[in-house]
Amino acid sequence: MALSFPNPSRSFDDLEVGVRFVGYDGMTSVPFLFDKPALEKNGAIAATESSLLAAFDASRKLIYDAAREVYSKARQTSYRITVEDMK
Repeated sequence: MALSFPNPSRSFDDLEVGVRFVGYDGMTSVPFLFDKPALEKNGAIAATESSLLAAFDASRKLIYDAAREVYSKARQTSYRITVEDMK
């Protein structure tokens, strides 16, 4: 089954400095953390909740595509998307 993102919810993780979101493979939830440096690929972003969430929302399609790519490579309990995963 393909990875989908029917729930647009996301949350700021101040400890890891990134944005958490969840995808679904059928009925299985797949948690992701999107690193701040990956969000900064197109320019610096302040490490604040509102700045990171706005950057995430603006790049949601690219982020979901990166998540699908990372997920397709190996099955894990959770995934961290880094700047190296962004193409």
